[in-house]
Amino acid sequence: MNYYATLGESCKDAAVIAALLRAGISCFRLNLSHGSLREKADWIDALRRAEREAGLSAGLLIDLRGPEVRTGKTAPDALLSLHETIPLSALALPETVAAGLLPGQELRIDDGGAVLTLENGGLCRVTRPGRIAPRKSVALPGLALHLPPLTAEDLADLADGTSYGVTAVMQPFVHSREELNTVRRAMIQAGLGGALLYAKIEDQTGLDALPDWIGGCDVVTAARGDLGVNLGLEHVPAAQKRIAAACRRAGKPLLVVTELLGSMTECPIPTRAEVSDICHAVWDGAEHLMLTNETAAGKYPLEAAAWLVKCAETAKNA
Repeated sequence: MNYYATLGESCKDAAVIAALLRAGISCFRLNLSHGSLREKADWIDALRRAEREAGLSAGLLIDLRGPEVRTGKTAPDALLSLHETIPLSALALPETVAAGLLPGQELRIDDGGAVLTLENGGLCRVTRPGRIAPRKSVALPGLALHLPPLTAEDLADLADGTSYGVTAVMQPFVHSREELNTVRRAMIQAGLGGALLYAKIEDQTGLDALPDWIGGCDVVTAARGDLGVNLGLEHVPAAQKRIAAACRRAGKPLLVVTELLGSMTECPIPTRAEVSDICHAVWDGAEHLMLTNETAAGKYPLEAAAWLVKCAETAKNA
């Protein structure tokens, strides 16, 4: 089994990272949607100090921005009330995306934490109250976007990858083998030809095309956050089963991510449902399990890591 933690405000101190290494974490994810490699250099330095302190080495996985739509840096950090209106322009979406939106389009912000509907006159009405903030994901159900797989920022981060010791690259919203080929070529050009390529399934298009592109990556990632937003929460378990079966047939490793221990961002022990979720992922063949907010922003990152390892190892040996 391979266990991952996400670096963040709760997991940027060398002592905390060293404790996570001792708990069994073997790779750390850096979400580049919230800043470049250079901007997170202090966190990477802390990881290297932690490795020396713990006498253990870890992988460094960078999660690229890719074609995912996000609110811009100038978007407000605000809690929106039901039926409140906000100008579409306030979200600071990429111009190529905003120009293609029509009245009636739903915008699901930050994994559906807030939902807006575009009305005439460029106003968005809140249909599910919640918080919006800069650099949050925006799902646009029913809208087919044709965005390049790599942004200019992604290419810059890949170019810096060797100097920061990057060992793996994660590509969001994979839809085709050609997209993966483009990312792989960029990795090779950046001197990261030996790094692993993780492909994230985050919507119906990527899920349906999985048999066509599965051979182009090293690890398939069931990214349950965006899958839940784009497919509906009730369809995520079946989608995960489908992904796991495809990975078994192709002999491809599977990483399961998002809210494995979501309650542990606030609570020091998991729910029984979370324990069951981890065990079933292992029994379905997942060899890789990742914590995200639990370690990046949670109150109990060490406890979450310990429970992740305990549950998965128990399931593996059951």
